[in-house]
Amino acid sequence: MKDSLYTINRGNYPLSSYIARCAQLAMCLEVSASPKPGNIDRHNDYEDTRYEHFLASATGIYPVIEEASSKTEGVGKFIRSAVTESVMWQKGGNTHFGAFLLLVPLVMAAGEILQEDEPFTIQQLVESAYRIVKNTNTSDSVDFYSCFEAAGVKVNPADEFDLQNKDAIDELNERDMSLYKLMDIARGYDLIANEWVTGFKRCAACAEIIIDGMNNDHYPPKVKTDINNITVYAFMKTLAENEDTFISTKYDGRTAAYVSGQAKAIIKEIYKSHEDFETILPLIEKLDKELLEKKINPGSTADIIIAGLFIALLSGVRF
Repeated sequence: MKDSLYTINRGNYPLSSYIARCAQLAMCLEVSASPKPGNIDRHNDYEDTRYEHFLASATGIYPVIEEASSKTEGVGKFIRSAVTESVMWQKGGNTHFGAFLLLVPLVMAAGEILQEDEPFTIQQLVESAYRIVKNTNTSDSVDFYSCFEAAGVKVNPADEFDLQNKDAIDELNERDMSLYKLMDIARGYDLIANEWVTGFKRCAACAEIIIDGMNNDHYPPKVKTDINNITVYAFMKTLAENEDTFISTKYDGRTAAYVSGQAKAIIKEIYKSHEDFETILPLIEKLDKELLEKKINPGSTADIIIAGLFIALLSGVRF
């Protein structure tokens, strides 16, 4: 991870407002980026979930994110509040649940370390977020469990702390199980949980791809400094390097491996090509069409991209 220094430029607005708007814009940029294979974007909807549902969710959670930015405790409570606001403002179901799991601790960390005219590094930001999640408690776990029915989240069956079992909350209290410990249990089969317990490294790496790209210091250089193309490239590179656990949960590991393999092949073509990034777009569009037809959506990858965009915007990326 790089140790580049960044300073915020929040104008005359409170820090909490600046952080919340960075989070909202990150959510809007991610869902707007196209083509993003298998996921909803400004050109593609699912039957029951549409592009506008994601925009409504991103808009509706503003007060939750603003309040969270001034706290370092209550991660579970703010995740639950974000889910509540999201489903209050739209009827498309689970739009941003995984993103909230990443954004809430990162937002809290931003509020803790960001000061006007004082530089910060991405490493400092994710280290702060990691400290915050390490300090979660049983109340955070109970709040987290209460989100699943409201968000309509599909989860892997589990031998312990089954999300379908109402007695699980009693067991959480009996065993003093913090939310961090819960994420540690899931780290091997859930990409978002893995981010919690490994220090948000993928989120940071994604942010650096976006920052480099928008500073015209990107690899490969054929990707122009265009926020859409940079976001698509970051999505493809993240998907190529990580099997998407949302796909694994909804389908199986073989399907997730296939999708990542296709993304990896496209990334290789990007590096091999002597043309601009736009000449590779038909390959991405072809994969997008295939995944949309099969209803295979790399949702966990999209969550990582939202977190990466959030960090990049905090760091001063503008377009």
